[in-house]
Amino acid sequence: MKPYKRSHTARILVPSLLTLTVSAAFAQTPVTMEAIRVLGTAEEELLQAPGVSTITEQALKERPPANDLAEIIRTMPGVNLTGNSASGAYGNSRQIDLRGMGPENTLILIDGKPVHSRDAVRMGRSGERNSRGDTNWVPVDAIERIEVLRGPAAARYGSGAAGGVVNIITKRPTDTLSGSVTVYQSLAENNDEGDTRRLGFTLTGPLSEKLSFRLYGNIAKTDPDSITLNADPSSTAAPAGGREGVRNKDINAMLRWDVTQGHVLEFEGGFSRQGGIYAGEYMLGGNSDVQAVLAEGETNTMYRRTASVTHRGDYGGGKTSRLTFAYEGTDNSRLNEGLAGGGEGTIGNPNAERSVSELTNYTANGEYNMPLNIGGLHQIVTVGAEWRQESLHDPYSSSSARNQYQSGNEVFPEFKDKAKARSFAVFLEDNIEVTENFILTPGVRFDHHDQAGSNWSPSLNASYYLTPDITLKGGIARAFKAPNLYQTNPSYLYVTMGNGCPAGVPGPCWILGNPDLEPETSINKEIGIAYDRDGWAAGLTYFQNDYKNKIVADLGRQGTPPRVGGASVYQWVNSGEAIIRGFEGNLNIPILGENGDKLKLVNNFTYMIKNESKEDGQPLSVIPRYTINSTLDWQVTEKISAQALATFYGKQEPRTRNPNANPDNADLTGDALQVRGAYAIYGLGASYQHDKNLYFRVGVNNLFDKRLYREASQASGAGAATYNEPGRFYYLTMTASF
Repeated sequence: MKPYKRSHTARILVPSLLTLTVSAAFAQTPVTMEAIRVLGTAEEELLQAPGVSTITEQALKERPPANDLAEIIRTMPGVNLTGNSASGAYGNSRQIDLRGMGPENTLILIDGKPVHSRDAVRMGRSGERNSRGDTNWVPVDAIERIEVLRGPAAARYGSGAAGGVVNIITKRPTDTLSGSVTVYQSLAENNDEGDTRRLGFTLTGPLSEKLSFRLYGNIAKTDPDSITLNADPSSTAAPAGGREGVRNKDINAMLRWDVTQGHVLEFEGGFSRQGGIYAGEYMLGGNSDVQAVLAEGETNTMYRRTASVTHRGDYGGGKTSRLTFAYEGTDNSRLNEGLAGGGEGTIGNPNAERSVSELTNYTANGEYNMPLNIGGLHQIVTVGAEWRQESLHDPYSSSSARNQYQSGNEVFPEFKDKAKARSFAVFLEDNIEVTENFILTPGVRFDHHDQAGSNWSPSLNASYYLTPDITLKGGIARAFKAPNLYQTNPSYLYVTMGNGCPAGVPGPCWILGNPDLEPETSINKEIGIAYDRDGWAAGLTYFQNDYKNKIVADLGRQGTPPRVGGASVYQWVNSGEAIIRGFEGNLNIPILGENGDKLKLVNNFTYMIKNESKEDGQPLSVIPRYTINSTLDWQVTEKISAQALATFYGKQEPRTRNPNANPDNADLTGDALQVRGAYAIYGLGASYQHDKNLYFRVGVNNLFDKRLYREASQASGAGAATYNEPGRFYYLTMTASF
């Protein structure tokens, strides 16, 4: 019988036979060893789940992001770019949203270490952050691959992974000296849209027999859109903001020590700087002093420092371990924005001293994998633990809260200049070969958060090989997200002076942190079938997330608020239940060559059936009804390749009721109900590998110049027309290596 095909033999069961013939001095007959079964760990098996995609180094070369990895991650099934709500605020600051669960439920990892820098950015009343997220800290030249885990496969990672996980895997040190330098330039055809320039390098090699190193760096700038890009000629109102510009500087070093056979220590440290260049964006107030802000350049600057030590052990017989201690520190320096007593998000005096919020995270986690044979079932058990401590110091927001209380002749209760949280988790997973064709992966994780309490996250994933080419896979898991330090800190407050209060409620209205919040939870389910043979590949997966306790500051849902110091006081609260369900799929068609190695068509799609609150039917975020990504990949010659790219987006519908400005979610009207219709973006690219040391690529994105514009900066002002789709632009990149 033909053995069933496994996509990665190191991650599944592979029978092997070793035969030794011993000389007659020891025996006259050959000695035959028993079959040795190699079973992957639960983590490795979960990377084969239907909701998992991998972006390879080759794909990054063929579709190079201009600046942010989100540009290519969004081309995976189940991935969109959204804000964390359907309000439309900060529409051009969209982040990775997996399966409609929102960016705050997407956990970003770099080499398995959590990245939380965006948590240093204050959260607006609808849950948005004026942030680009955490997908822009690693330059593309330093990346080996990107793993995108959606649904049940992500539950093992704990808080923040309810939507999924994006794990950015960097290149490791090598045993030979090598390096590369990459330059990239993009040019927008529309002079009002920003260009990008970047220069990056990598260097790696041995220092001695047991020591090796890796070093990478990056400097880049993306220009902001013109502040007049979205202007309406028939209106005198301030135009909606365009896409923010950004300056990047990154440096990272790793020292690897091969202590003994099977034991490795990795010491890593890095520094990154991202500066945001203003493009007219604001949330609720006007964009005054724009010219002065532009003259100064950056409105916000993020500084991120990291350090880690990792031990990896291989004890033979399939027994392995990993232990990591990591530090992450982020300083978020911003021009003061309206927070208390002014328009939320309005940039104040650009010549005033900036406010700085400081976020510090310490993490320790590890796991041990061991093979077992219980009751004749081959399996690998994983036991692990994680400890995390986070602290946030934001004097601007907390002092604003204290001043507001004191202005009302009230004594501020429990004033906290700093907020802290600690959590501890243990987890157990088992990867079991039930039969030759049936792999079962149960798991359970227990987390205790000193503010959000205890949480159990059980999971069960399975793979069954119906035939050598057809696999049935599915999973179910409970996931959760603990509230962030802004949401739980009663010393964090922002104020709306009346216009933002629900009708009939006297202003000002205060929104405070709530230490009694419960964690957000979801039950994530998926089932899929996949076919893979001779270059043909097809798959279809159904997913459903039952989501509850989403943390919101919906003023209209909280009833009549108490009055403190002449103000109406609201809090962050847990909302009711929501439902998310849809389909993901892929279809790869070989056209020429063996398995399509000369010409092939690669497709994936996402179709959203529902993404809404069960209470009022309102969308959780503004996302397309469907997304289709297609690539025609042509290997013209050994040195030349070309790609034709197309992405199709379905219509996007906004919320129809406003949970903040009106009581009982009153109906929105006019432009706030605007639907963004279906559209398509096309591109072309070609590569030339001159020799092993010199690589060129040229391309054009948005070939037919399909431009879309953000039509209102204020939340809910333009329905689904909340972001810019940039027009045609050209790019050239070159990599020289040795």
